[in-house]
This record gives sequence, structure tokens and C-alpha cells, in this order.
Amino acid sequence: MLSRLFGQLKGDRIIWTVTLLLAIFSLLTVYSATGILAFRHRSGNTEFYLMKQFGMLSLGFMVLYTCYAMHYKRYNTLAPYLLAGAGILLLYTFFFGVNINNARRWIQIPIVGMTFQTSDLAKIALIIYVARALSAKQSYIKDYKEAFLPIIVPVLVICALIAPADLSSAILLFFTCIMLMFMGRVDEKYIGLLLILGIVVFALLIMIGKAFPDFIRSETWANRLGAFVNADDRSYMLHVDESKIAITRGGVFGVGPGNSLVRSYLPHSYSDFIFSIIIEEYGLLGGFAVISLYLTLFIRCVRLVTRSPKAFGAMLALGLSLILTLQALANMAVAVHLVPVTGLTLPLISMGGTSTIFTCIAIGMILSVSKHIESS
Repeated sequence: MLSRLFGQLKGDRIIWTVTLLLAIFSLLTVYSATGILAFRHRSGNTEFYLMKQFGMLSLGFMVLYTCYAMHYKRYNTLAPYLLAGAGILLLYTFFFGVNINNARRWIQIPIVGMTFQTSDLAKIALIIYVARALSAKQSYIKDYKEAFLPIIVPVLVICALIAPADLSSAILLFFTCIMLMFMGRVDEKYIGLLLILGIVVFALLIMIGKAFPDFIRSETWANRLGAFVNADDRSYMLHVDESKIAITRGGVFGVGPGNSLVRSYLPHSYSDFIFSIIIEEYGLLGGFAVISLYLTLFIRCVRLVTRSPKAFGAMLALGLSLILTLQALANMAVAVHLVPVTGLTLPLISMGGTSTIFTCIAIGMILSVSKHIESS
């Protein structure tokens, strides 16, 4: 039955396969990594978090299929409204968002009581908007006033609204937009100007954060960077050391599924540091397999760009695959101590709520582009 259903799906079969494999990795690793969490909060019910993740992935795949079934050109029409809605929600989150771990990243959905991370919506909305703008202005893309300004303002505003509570997501989105603009043939001097303006906005946020620390986490940024550079913060280095121990224990072939020891000591082993648990249990081969899945997703999307008859479809698939791949690499870089702790999850693998849903939305949009390229 599953093979028949898979055979009926259109679009890039390799992207479908990569998505399914990432979901399987998620269930296996989350089930293992949440063992200690289950004993602390669920009286040892180790299946609770497995079923919760299975439920989120099931909902995510339903949303993925809905986005896949829609023609990708409809996202072009919706882009301005999605961007405006995302901006309003980010402003609401900034002032009235739910404070979790000293960060206002979430708003609570009425009735159901679930929390919703508004930056997840904003990332997709901005990429759709930039893809729309780049595709519509190709004939005069070098023009500063007509082409560059309509793109630069939303990029700076949305990233500035995300940054106070989630700097890593803002930086990731900012550089994704820059790379997308470069591939969209925006003049290099304008991209350089955008970089300078981004640095200026970041400096302003730091200054404002000193006056209003409850709204802008500039002190947290400084502490994380200082701990990363100087290794003075023992609690921070403990996280890093445990992550390295997990990677060392894994070796080439790993200790086997469910046999992780470090999961009991490593904070957020089911989200921020889940890549360490993957290597511990599945070894460097498992880690390489996960990296290969994300790179395969990106390469297949680059292939879509070369085949797409419409610029919007090409830019949309490229932008969404870029941010997913960069986020995955950033999460892995934290696990091996190449960058400071970011709080970025491993897309579709880390245990999550809205992050899982919006990752599926992004993949659904990519598959929609792929489906209509094949049928054209």
C-alpha cells in the first residue's frame, strides 16, 4: 500500500525519500534521547515523547501534502500578505509573547493552548517575498531604487524583529536572503551595502538591549560569545564536553540505537544537541548519513533551479533549501564546538512543535515546485 501511494506521488522522488528518512531518524533518535526526560516528568513513560513526536510528524506530513498539492504560483500571490501577517505577529510576540527560558519567541494559540514560534512563519514568509521580488524584477535587477530598496527594507525589518529574542535565527535568515540575492543577480555593491546596514542594525540592537534587557537579550549574546572564545563558563563548557564525549563514544559505527549514556547528562539532547546523540548511537557513519541527506536535499533543489521555466519557482526552492541546509549545518557545528550555542534545531529531526510543522511546509513548497516542473 505504501509503495503504491509513493508511486502516485509526483515531484522529485529523491526529495520525498530524503524527507521520509529524516522523519525516521527523528523518531529513532528522539525516542532514545528523551529517555531521561520521560523518567523525570512522565514517571518513566518512555513512549510518551515518541508518540508526541510521531503526532507532530504526522501533522507535519499532512501540512506538507497540502502545500505540495497547491500550485507554487499561489505562494507568489500570497507573499505580501504572509509577510505583513508575520511582521504583525513578530511585533505582538516582542511585547506580549510567552516568556520561556528568558526569551519571548512564542505566542500562545487560544483554545488549544499550544505555543507558536512566530519566527518560523516569518522565515518562510520573507523567503517567499524575496523570491517573488527577485523574479519580478529580473529585467531591472541592477536598479537601486526600483529593485534593491523594495527587497532590502523587508529583510532588515523582519530580521530586526526576530533578533531580540532569537539572534541565531535572524542571522541565519539574513545570510540566506543575501545568498538568494546574489544568485538572483543583485549588484554586488548593493549586497555589500546590505551587509553594512545589517551590522548597523545589530549594533543598534545591542545599544538598545543595554537599556531594555527584558526585551533584547544582548547580555545573553555577549555571555555565549565570551564563553565560546574564553572557555571561562564551566556550565557552558560542560555542555560542550558532554557533546564531545558522545561523539567520541560513537566512534565509526556507534554504540547502537538506544544505548546512549550521554543523553542523561547532556542538556537538550533531543533538540539542540541531538546530532551528538546520533553520532554516539550510529557513529560517524550515521552522522555522515544525516549530513548527506541535507546536502542531497540542497543539491536536488539546485537541480530544480536549472530546470525551472519560471524564476519564482527556482528562487523559492533555492531559498527554502538554503535555509534548511544552513540551519542543519549550524546545529551540527554547535555539537562539535565550531560555533557558540545557537538554539537552532536540526530540521525535521529534533523534537519540536512549530519548527517541525514549518519545516514540512517548506519541503511541501519545494515539492510543489518540483511537481509542476516535471509536468511542464
